[in-house]
Amino acid sequence: MIIRAACAGDAPAIAAIWNPNIADTANTFTTVLKTPEGLALEIAQRKAEGKAFLVAEMQGAVVGFATYFQFRGGPGYARTAEHSVMLAAPARGQGIGRAMMEALEAHAQAAGMHSLIAGVSGENPAGVAFHKAAGYTQIAVLPEVGYKFGRWMDLIILQKMLPMPADNAPSGQ
Repeated sequence: MIIRAACAGDAPAIAAIWNPNIADTANTFTTVLKTPEGLALEIAQRKAEGKAFLVAEMQGAVVGFATYFQFRGGPGYARTAEHSVMLAAPARGQGIGRAMMEALEAHAQAAGMHSLIAGVSGENPAGVAFHKAAGYTQIAVLPEVGYKFGRWMDLIILQKMLPMPADNAPSGQ
């Protein structure tokens, strides 16, 4: 398995992983399918912002992705990021998600992030367990904030604090 920076050419494979989760599961509250063109722009935007958009590749095929982005707008949130990690169904349970999370956290830490946030659907207990096993702490449940498939769903918020190297401490923010 290789974990590497995503490129525009990976966008169709990322869409093929993401869209079944959008269409068929409550793992994400969005109902708008991803397009390769939109994902290529997102990959370029993350790179321009100094944020990661990673893919996991096995035998030449993209089997998962991970990315992070600023949690909320404004300079006061510049060191807090929310992330997404998603794997193709056949890639689950092989340690690929854990390896991607470790790579994502290392990138975020090197980029000066202090806190990573996971927003996980209350209907995705495997996602909650995955994050807890990776050292995330559940800090909140936002009741009935997502609506999909004709029902309201809770959002579970988990957080992990990243160690801040002394030479990467915030200045004046």
